[in-house]
Amino acid sequence: MSAVIDYKITNINELLNHWVTQQVTQEAVIWLNETTEKINSGANTRVFFSAFSRVPRYTGKHQLKLTSQDLNHASAIRTGWFPSHWSVDQTARTLLVLTLAQADSENYLSALEQVFITADVRELVTLYQALPLLPYAEKLQKRAAEGIRSNMTAVFNAVALCNPYPAEYFDNLVWNQMVLKALFVGSSLQLIQGLDLRANAELARMLIDYADERRSANRSVSAEIWPLVEKFIDLEDLQNQMPTKFSQKYL
Repeated sequence: MSAVIDYKITNINELLNHWVTQQVTQEAVIWLNETTEKINSGANTRVFFSAFSRVPRYTGKHQLKLTSQDLNHASAIRTGWFPSHWSVDQTARTLLVLTLAQADSENYLSALEQVFITADVRELVTLYQALPLLPYAEKLQKRAAEGIRSNMTAVFNAVALCNPYPAEYFDNLVWNQMVLKALFVGSSLQLIQGLDLRANAELARMLIDYADERRSANRSVSAEIWPLVEKFIDLEDLQNQMPTKFSQKYL
């Protein structure tokens, strides 16, 4: 791992710890500090797994209260990181994941995968929204794609929304599937980071088909799709070529 990545992770840990310790009880602060120290000292991974599951008992599950300065600091440390929707327990759990020894990528990724496999929904949301902060991010693409395929909307949203990871690491196939699924589950495309930059011709064709299916079922079409379509397809020409298929109502 490069020195730059180490530098970022160190600062992320400090920032996460600062946020949590300002918003939990003294008992929780002591427990969290003792636990991270044990993990840092190379304690058996069982210590980590046990602590990860017990975090809410100490921190609670209330919303993390962040100022605009906090959010600016987060974005300065990790571009695109915007944890305005994070809770205190999610923040503490992310800190524990980042405290695990990272020098050996195989061991780290193995431990991380074990957490994913055994996690409940709330824990999965924590892990997926933390993807852009984790080391070896390029090796987590398959795991991230699993989140996109989840039938749990909260898990899907943790990957797809307010998260810079998909735009940075997904290929067009997975990216396009994610955008289309966001429409089907009713998630706002505006919350997908990098949406304009990752627009592509195949996605435009998929969105046209989506709009046609919605029109055929007399259902509304989200206006969010058209900026992604018109980058590659002239909507006026499309309407002229297929007037019965795409009325002005849907364009």
